[in-house]
Amino acid sequence: LRPMDAEQLRECGHRMVDFIADYYKSMETFPVLSQVQPGYLKELLPDSAPNRPDTLDALFDDIREKIIPGVTHWQSPSYFAYYPSNSSTAGFLGEMLSAAFNIVGFSWITSPAATELEVIVLDWFAKMLKLPSQFLSDAPGGGVIQGTASEAVLVVLLAARDRTLKKHGKKSLEKLVVYASDQTHSALQKACQVAGIFPENFRVVKADCSKNYAVAPEAVSEAISVDLSSGLIPFFICATVGTTSSSAVDPLPELGNIAQGHDMWFHIDAAYAGSACMCPEYRHHLDGVEKADSFNMNAHKWFLTNFDCSLLWVKDRSYLVEALSTNPEFLKNKASQANSVVDFKDWQIPLGRRFRSLKLWMVLRLYGVENLQSYIRKHIQLAEHFEQLVLSDSRFEVVTPRLFSLVCFRLLPPTSEYEGGRQLNYDLMDAANSSGKIFISHTVLAGKFVLRFAVGAPLTEEQHVDAAWKLLQDEATKLSGSACI
Repeated sequence: LRPMDAEQLRECGHRMVDFIADYYKSMETFPVLSQVQPGYLKELLPDSAPNRPDTLDALFDDIREKIIPGVTHWQSPSYFAYYPSNSSTAGFLGEMLSAAFNIVGFSWITSPAATELEVIVLDWFAKMLKLPSQFLSDAPGGGVIQGTASEAVLVVLLAARDRTLKKHGKKSLEKLVVYASDQTHSALQKACQVAGIFPENFRVVKADCSKNYAVAPEAVSEAISVDLSSGLIPFFICATVGTTSSSAVDPLPELGNIAQGHDMWFHIDAAYAGSACMCPEYRHHLDGVEKADSFNMNAHKWFLTNFDCSLLWVKDRSYLVEALSTNPEFLKNKASQANSVVDFKDWQIPLGRRFRSLKLWMVLRLYGVENLQSYIRKHIQLAEHFEQLVLSDSRFEVVTPRLFSLVCFRLLPPTSEYEGGRQLNYDLMDAANSSGKIFISHTVLAGKFVLRFAVGAPLTEEQHVDAAWKLLQDEATKLSGSACI
């Protein structure tokens, strides 16, 4: 047993890289959506761990024969479900290097480079997005890498909660109210559950279907007025740039004004669409971010940075630190005690943290901003192409206008169908996904069961979009019994 022998690592590492490269070359031969049944792996693996070491060859065989059939291939060029989760050579190399160092960088002293690179790269990214200067590290705010947008919204909700309780008293917790659209990610609801916000004080405001399912500021204001008259304390508004269901963009300036008028924390979740906003032609979707207390986007979604890498900026880091800081004796050190460094343990839920800034730094260094902008634009163009294909077939409709690289569409049901096309479109999605050739997902908008076609996998080309559309047309023909138009 030589756990980290350099020569053994060299030999095994080369073989693993070859294995992974072969996987990427052959990825299109696998069903995009895993076709296994629940519990399949228990039938294939022993019921206890081995006492004696096995060979790498035997392990590779088991990965090919037993693990890969149970993998849904998120990096497949025919993956169009949910939102993308990008990988890249640069991101992969950064992940490898992070694994090699294997540091646990909770404080500056535990690996100064990990903290300082994160500060620098988050400042770079903030400038790319033209975020307000208050979000930079030399201002009262700053940026930090969280694991996911779910973690990001939780930590800022905790900061906002404690800021409000400090003003109104600790016994006011039961009066605190959170506001969000019915299109806001469910991560906010979970954050409220963790933060002790009473379930009945989580206000879900119905989005405006005439505005691509963005929330109406007037509806938020009305909900706040009702709560104020009942003696409650509105304290947190969450807006979204690129909602999960339809990629809607909430009206940031108006919501920001409402938040400021009531001394509320204003958080912007741009987990998906934030990447697109580094392109000048899409930056206007962030207008109003100057009114936000916090802003989040996922580099691991659409920015060629392997999961996990969620970027969070706050306008005043002191609220985050006050809510999350602990300072036990065993963590005290000269640099921290002198307040001369950032300790990111005080900006997150767990103590431990990986050297995640390496992969983001390597993506920026090895690709450059111009190439990354082109990458985003290409996916949006492919989504535009798919949208035109849908519009060209009268059996289908585009349900809501496309903003980024997501197309929401459905197969129109016969006028006599009482379900409004729910079963018809579910069957179309199921047939397409069961073919193994593509993977798409669904949502419900204004009561309609809607199919989502999200372009964003690193290897997707026009030919994959065309093949997906032909499959959907063919399956629609089978379901409806009509000829292609």
